[in-house]
Amino acid sequence: MPVEHEDALPGFDEAPVKKQPPSEEPHYLGHRARLKARFLEGGPESLADYELLEVVLFRTIPRSDVKPLAKHLIATFGSFADVLAAPYERLVEIKGIKDATATDFKIVEAAARRFAKGAVTKRRALSSWSSVIDYCRTAMAFDDRERFRILFLDKKNGLIADEVQQTGTIDHTPVYPREVVRRALELRASALILVHNHPSGDPTPSRADIEMTRTIVDIAKPLGIEVHDHVIVGREGHASFRALKLI
Repeated sequence: MPVEHEDALPGFDEAPVKKQPPSEEPHYLGHRARLKARFLEGGPESLADYELLEVVLFRTIPRSDVKPLAKHLIATFGSFADVLAAPYERLVEIKGIKDATATDFKIVEAAARRFAKGAVTKRRALSSWSSVIDYCRTAMAFDDRERFRILFLDKKNGLIADEVQQTGTIDHTPVYPREVVRRALELRASALILVHNHPSGDPTPSRADIEMTRTIVDIAKPLGIEVHDHVIVGREGHASFRALKLI
């Protein structure tokens, strides 16, 4: 006669206990750890655009494989910088991008612009021309509307102010040369660097760009204000009026 356990129900044999297999960690956790290690050891240059984007996505999407999403974002917008600069409204239209992630992208974008601006503010503008170009590209190259900004400089080419004067459409920004010079006089600036962007990506100056720049030069020069350069930035690079001998 079989012996029953004290806690067994009458009429039922005790079912054998099955051992559960040990839980396996999701495959993406190891990938995340390896990617973070590469970033810390080799810096951002060791990662492709989509991989750097993955690292940003880790913050707001902690429990998912984000590699496909990162690649989709790059394919949709064009590059890491293009993704960060994309309008908030377009970002949240992408499947998998919620408010928190879109906001995170805009925070990273703002941090990059603030960092680049700091590099220009703390140095002599013309003795660190590469910093000026880097800042202008970071601040404007990926905008979807034309913006016209001015860097106002003192006699030693130190930055007095950096101001966006006008914001226009995708292919036009109204610029008023006399207003540009009036503002320079208010700030007691000795020189200017004019900057605007071409959302099309091609930084080649248009005829209107050239005529507007020459008008500003003609008004400013008799007042002792020099226009050092007019820089046009776009996704494909930048164009310097000084280098092109347009001023």
